[in-house]
Amino acid sequence: MTNESFFADYLAASVRLAVPLAFAALGGLYSERSGVLNIGLEGMLLTGAFASAAATFYSNNVWLGVLAAILAGGMVGLLHALLSVSWRVDQLVSGLAINLVAAGLTSFLARLIFSGGAQKLPGIEAIAIPGLVNIPIIGSLLFAQNILVYLLIFLVGFTNYLLFYTHPGLTLRAVGEYPRAANTAGVSVLLVRYFSVILSGCLAGLGGAYLSLVQVKFFAEGMSAGKGFIAIAALIFGKWHPIGTTLACLLFGATEALQLRIQALGVNIPYQFLVMLPYAIALLALVGLAGKSSPPAALGLPYLKEKSE
Repeated sequence: MTNESFFADYLAASVRLAVPLAFAALGGLYSERSGVLNIGLEGMLLTGAFASAAATFYSNNVWLGVLAAILAGGMVGLLHALLSVSWRVDQLVSGLAINLVAAGLTSFLARLIFSGGAQKLPGIEAIAIPGLVNIPIIGSLLFAQNILVYLLIFLVGFTNYLLFYTHPGLTLRAVGEYPRAANTAGVSVLLVRYFSVILSGCLAGLGGAYLSLVQVKFFAEGMSAGKGFIAIAALIFGKWHPIGTTLACLLFGATEALQLRIQALGVNIPYQFLVMLPYAIALLALVGLAGKSSPPAALGLPYLKEKSE
C-alpha cells in the first residue's frame, strides 16, 4: 500500500468512525441549546442501533430499519423530555437512568430476537458520484459515501443556518439562555424544549442506525461503547456550535482510527493504552484543554413558570 492510499484509507476510516458521534452530538446540540442537559445520548444511540437492527432483521429492508431507529430514538427523547421538562426530574439523573435502562433492555431483547448471537444484516451501500469519486484522496472521502453521511453534512449546514440566521433558531437559543424572558415574549418554553429533546433522540437514533447498518452490519450488546459520552465531550469541545462540534467529532474519529492503525502495524505499545486514546482525548476536552467553553446559561435548570406569568 502506497503512502497516499494509506493516508486516504486512514481519512476514510476517520470519517466512518466520526459519523455516529456527529449524529449524536448534533442531537445533543439541539437539546442543550434549549436548556436540557442530555446525558442520555448513549442510551439513545444504543436504542437506535438495536431498533434499526431488529427492524431490518424482520423486514430485510434497511430503510425500515433507519425509520425504526428514528422513531425509537424519538421515543426515548420523549421520555427524557417528560422526566426532565414536565416532571422536573434532575436532568443528569434522567439521562443516566435512560442509559442504564437502554443497556439492559436492548441486551435482553437482542438475546430473544437474535438467539444470543450476532445476525448478519443487509447494509446501506455507498453511492459513488461519477467523475468526482476519482479525485485523489478526497474523491473516496467525500464522493463515495452512503446517504447517511450526505444527510449528516446537510444537517450540519442546516443546523448552523437555523440556529444563527433564523427566527426559530433565535427562539431556541433564547429558551436555553433566558427562558423567563422568552416566556414573557410569548414563547412556549415547554413546547420548544419538548421538540428539541425529541429531535435530539431522533438524531442520536440515526447515529445508532449508522453503527448497526453501516459500520458493523449487526447488533452487539453495548455496541455504542461510550460513544454517547464522547459526543457530549465533542459538544463541549466544539463550544455548542454545529461546525465546531462536528470538527471535534472528526478529531475523535481520527484518534480512534489512529489507534486501530497502530495496532494493525504491530507497534510495540500496550494495546490497552491505544484503546484508551479516544477517551483520553475526550477527557482532555472535558477539563477544558481546548479553552473555556460557556454552555447555555439555563442548561440543566428546570423552568418553573411563575403564577404571575
